[in-house]
Amino acid sequence: MPSENVVETDVLIVGGGIAGCFAAIKAREHGLAVTIADKTSAGNSGGTLVAGYGYVVFNPEWGHNLDDCMNAINTKGEYINNREWTEIVLKDSWATYEALESWGTEFVEGEDGTKSVKAYPPFGVVRMGLTRAGPPSRKQAVKSGVEIMDGITVVELLKQDGRVVGAIGFAPTTGDLYVFKAKATVISSGVNTFRSLGNISNLTGDGEAMAYRAGAEITSKEFPDTNALPVDPSGSLFGEAFPLWRYHTDAEGNRLDLSDEYELALTQEFAVHAGRGPIIWDLDTATSEDIEKMRQRQEHSVPPKSKWAAFDPGKRGKFRIAGGAWVGMQNSQTGGIWPINTKCATTLPGLYAAGECCGTRYLGAYHPAPGFGLLGSAVTGTRAGIGAAEYALQVEKPVIDGEELARAKRILYAPVERNSGFSPRWVTQILHNTVVPYFIIYIKHEERLKAALTIVRFLNDHLVPKLTAKDSHELRLAHDTKNMVLHAEMILRCSLFRTESRGVHYREDYPRRDDPAWLAWVKLREENGEMKLWKEPVPKEWWPDLSKPYEEIYPRRLLGE
Repeated sequence: MPSENVVETDVLIVGGGIAGCFAAIKAREHGLAVTIADKTSAGNSGGTLVAGYGYVVFNPEWGHNLDDCMNAINTKGEYINNREWTEIVLKDSWATYEALESWGTEFVEGEDGTKSVKAYPPFGVVRMGLTRAGPPSRKQAVKSGVEIMDGITVVELLKQDGRVVGAIGFAPTTGDLYVFKAKATVISSGVNTFRSLGNISNLTGDGEAMAYRAGAEITSKEFPDTNALPVDPSGSLFGEAFPLWRYHTDAEGNRLDLSDEYELALTQEFAVHAGRGPIIWDLDTATSEDIEKMRQRQEHSVPPKSKWAAFDPGKRGKFRIAGGAWVGMQNSQTGGIWPINTKCATTLPGLYAAGECCGTRYLGAYHPAPGFGLLGSAVTGTRAGIGAAEYALQVEKPVIDGEELARAKRILYAPVERNSGFSPRWVTQILHNTVVPYFIIYIKHEERLKAALTIVRFLNDHLVPKLTAKDSHELRLAHDTKNMVLHAEMILRCSLFRTESRGVHYREDYPRRDDPAWLAWVKLREENGEMKLWKEPVPKEWWPDLSKPYEEIYPRRLLGE
């Protein structure tokens, strides 16, 4: 018989990746009781697990220049990066790097004997070894006295008198219920990936979805992640050696120009849209030196049990590229919960956001180098943990009334208490068919976006309320599906609302940047059961010099320009 458990803590962290671990450790330093509730295994899953290519570090002693880094992000982010956060993340990077290294994260030296990779100027990127960042961060959290609860699917935030006072969830393996009572809550549960081809399919945007339903403001869902990965003959995706040899061709054998592009921008999608797909990763063109560099990279950073460890680049070959490997995810920390200050507080008292859930917009419309996602997660985790701790020290222990608990329990158990309805797997398949195609989420047009939104609204209004689950495992899938459908609506609405193209947001019917009208961020929130969207202008002092020619302000050309 499933049990009901009440966990009382000062600071609740939902999600135990690098952001959650930093937040927990920093909150614990204030002498508070801190609990991490993770959907799978804190430090060993989600984006933190697969983000292993590098970590961005800004250090003037290594020759880095702050103005050069800021200007590069301003330009590549097409002037909608939040420059306050850009500077914060760069300046805080060294402290987080030193923390990770002291906890046991291995950073390996490059070919020149230094740890800083020179491949992404003006940024400094340090490469990670086999330990990655997650497991050492988890060990440090445990060492500092943080309670970690793995395998808990958190479903809904709890509120009392307008303040977030905890959350409710369950363990799919046992069906046990968990009520978390907390003075402050940090959402750090990662991105939404629509359970796509990539290897972080456990990420379904749960934290953002819970925050939205609780009334928090969300931002910038129109900027998609553009990661693409090769597919081996067995159909599996692999990616560790992939960034080291960026020779891609279209199906006609023409090489794609990927100069100065980390995440391929939309070059691949433009080629596919022109009918020149599939895109090929051509290892036959690599030199012996290139192959050796790939092998060294695998040796230093690919865990022996990983499927990528068995890949031998020396066998060469031509590999089909799978676009949209992590479709549904936004450009790193551009989309997410809107923070109202530099300690990652949200518009809801008692709720903080960190990592990929926190929409700092510090990179703007493009992700310029590997390691920025991990860095931003560590910095926002640090700041959210401090902010949540300071808040928790000022408020009384929460009291949650029976009506609020009953409401949350009804939401949690609804699918298993329903005798008939729709399978979450089936609804997820319809969702994939509707929003995953490249011509919906990458190459956008008003007609197609509206058509997709019509289907997604139907899923949200008619199928999601009738999701059914036969056991606690399928109950988790039902809540995952519910959250993914909500994310799809947010993405489609933001994409329709921004009537221009910018960075990785491309509108076929509006192929140019529209300044100054769209030097702005899109924000949304739930209002009377509907999704309300509006613009938040970028401060004028952060605008580019609009007296300069368009081609000088925006050196990257988009399809149709």
